[in-house]
Amino acid sequence: MKEDQVVQEEPGFQDEEESLFQDIDLLQKHGINVADIKKLKSVGICTIKGIQMTTRRALCNVKGLSEAKVDKIKEAANKLIEPGFLTAFEYSEKRKMVFHITTGSQEFDKLLGGGIESMAITEAFGEFRTGKTQLSHTLCVTAQLPGAGGYSGGKIIFIDTENTFRPDRLRDIADRFNVDHDAVLDNVLYARAYTSEHQMELLDYVAAKFHEEAGIFKLLIIDSIMALFRVDFSGRGELAERQQKLAQMLSRLQKISEEYNVAIFVTNQMTADPGATMTFQADPKKPIGGHILAHASTTRISLRKGRGELRIAKIYDSPEMPENEATFAITAGGIGDAKE
Repeated sequence: MKEDQVVQEEPGFQDEEESLFQDIDLLQKHGINVADIKKLKSVGICTIKGIQMTTRRALCNVKGLSEAKVDKIKEAANKLIEPGFLTAFEYSEKRKMVFHITTGSQEFDKLLGGGIESMAITEAFGEFRTGKTQLSHTLCVTAQLPGAGGYSGGKIIFIDTENTFRPDRLRDIADRFNVDHDAVLDNVLYARAYTSEHQMELLDYVAAKFHEEAGIFKLLIIDSIMALFRVDFSGRGELAERQQKLAQMLSRLQKISEEYNVAIFVTNQMTADPGATMTFQADPKKPIGGHILAHASTTRISLRKGRGELRIAKIYDSPEMPENEATFAITAGGIGDAKE
């Protein structure tokens, strides 16, 4: 009897996954033709939820979609998704799909409430040599391993803007977790972004990939989110435009994370804060990206150097975790616990 029950529970879970990814092809039943659906896919909108997350104005900018067509598409999408409210209890049930990816250090995981959270953007910022890239590399391996709370492991997409991705580093980390090198490297999709526009275009590809292999990808890493914006836009004169482009990109990231239930981990750089000398702060540096990035990231972690290989992570901003600190070490096998 027990076995039967287990088998019957499986399809139920499948339904949950299905309702998360309602394929855009369902619009055909509601009178939208295939050519228009193709146009939506070409700009990275592959799910019904994706239509809900795109404004009418943005849809009208898609080549070949008139306002009348856009209205029709929106109407059809609303029929497929109930745009109503949920009770907090219903939402908490929905939140059970959220998973956490371990950082490789138990202390650090405890600080984050289990690890890097899905359906959210986690940002780590610090000066050079504080372990941002090492954390990214470690997550490339730990995201593939089955973990706590029934997490099954999955593939990773790594967007590199600073040319700091090293496959050999993944081999060292794979050794620590006793997993096969080639298998680990096979599960990481890598792209190098050269300009902030290219970085944005890559997100269309990311969305398409997440859709194509629904539920298989678990993590998107961008190391680092602001580097190219710093280069492409210089001086005060271009600041407004830079922040606008950044806001669009971050909103896209947040939507991708919720649409496909993936974790998003971004790293960020620091800048000297000239105004801080007036307020006598001990550490007059702050993360770049201004308020736009500060509000877009769900959880922000500040990293700083400790003694030797030790690094200190501090929750800078989080909707549910208290401000706290954790010490971790950078080892040959990636991020680990600090040995007392």
